[in-house]
Amino acid sequence: MKVKILLIIISLLAVCIHAQEKYGKFLPPVTGIYAGVFPDMGSTEDSVTKERIKDYIDISGHNPVWVCFSNNWFKGIKFPMNNCKVIASFNSVPYIRIMPRNDWITGRKDYIYALERIVDGTYDDDLIKWADDAKKFGKPVLAEFAPEMNGNWFPWSGVFNGGKKGAELYKDAHRHIVEIMRDEDADNITWMYHVNAVSDPLKDWNTLKSYYPGDDYIDWIGMSVYGSQKPGWHWDKFSDVFTPAYREMEKISSKRPLAIAEFGVVEDPNGGSKAEWIREAFDAVMSGRFPRIKAISYWHSSFDNEDGSISNMRIDSSPEVLQAYKDLINSAVFKTSVRFSFTK
Repeated sequence: MKVKILLIIISLLAVCIHAQEKYGKFLPPVTGIYAGVFPDMGSTEDSVTKERIKDYIDISGHNPVWVCFSNNWFKGIKFPMNNCKVIASFNSVPYIRIMPRNDWITGRKDYIYALERIVDGTYDDDLIKWADDAKKFGKPVLAEFAPEMNGNWFPWSGVFNGGKKGAELYKDAHRHIVEIMRDEDADNITWMYHVNAVSDPLKDWNTLKSYYPGDDYIDWIGMSVYGSQKPGWHWDKFSDVFTPAYREMEKISSKRPLAIAEFGVVEDPNGGSKAEWIREAFDAVMSGRFPRIKAISYWHSSFDNEDGSISNMRIDSSPEVLQAYKDLINSAVFKTSVRFSFTK
C-alpha cells in the first residue's frame, strides 16, 4: 500500500514539473533532415487557412515540420496569433517571416519602418506587444527578421541603407528585436538568420556574414536557393547555385545548424525540366555533401508577374513534377518529429 501511494505521489510530482515546463528552442534533428513548406499562402503571403495547408498535405502526402508565411507590417506591427493557431492545429511549427515594410514596393528604402527607427525605439511598444502575444501563444515559433538582406530588392537591404553602414545598422536592428523578445520572456521563439544564396551587389561589405548579429542572437542560419523564378530567365541547376553559397554559409557560424529556408523553380519547359531540377536539388541535399544542412523548405506557390507571365513554383505544376516531389519528400531521411529544448 505504501509503495502504491509513493508511486502516485511521484507521478503527481512529475505532472507538476512537466506543467511548469515551457517550450524553448527548435533543435536540429539528431539524424536526418527536417522538411517544412510555404504552402501557397496567396498573393500577400499571409493567407493562412486550414484549406491551404491541407491541400499541400493531400497532394504531397507529407506533413511539414514547419509552415512558413509572411508577417508584413502594412497595417501595423501585430503578432499573427490566428495564423499561428491554424498552423499549430496541424502539429506544425509556425515559421514567421517578419517583414518590416509599409508596402509592396521593392528596390528602395522604406522610411516608415527604416532600420534606424527600429534601433532608436520608435516601435518598441508595438514590438513588446508582439512579444507578449508570442509568449501567450505558448507553443514553439520559428521567426526570422527581414530576410535576404544581402539582395537588392527588400527595403532593409544594405544597398538601400548606406552599404557597409547599412549592414551594421541591420545587425543593430536585428539585435534590438531579439533583445525585446527576450526581455518579455518570449522564450518559445527560435531565431533564424536568413540570407540569399547570391549577394547583389557583389561587394566586400555585402557578404553572407556581413549582416550576422552573432551566435548570441541567432539559433539557425537559413538560405534562399532558387533556380529560375520567371519564365524565360536563365536556367541554373540547384547545385550550381548552392555549392559555392554553402561554403560561404558555413563561415557565418561554426556552431549554428544550417537550413535551406526557401528553394524552388518555375515551370518553364523552354528553360529546363522542373522535375529534374527538383530531383537534382533533393539528391544534392541527401548526398551527404552538405552535412550541416538540417532542414529544407520548398516555396510551393504561384504568382503573377507585372508583364502578365505566371511564375508557377507549385509542386503540382505538372504530374511529373508532383511525382518527383512526392517520391523525394517522403523519403525516410526527412523527419516529421521535432526536437525542442524546454525551460522552467
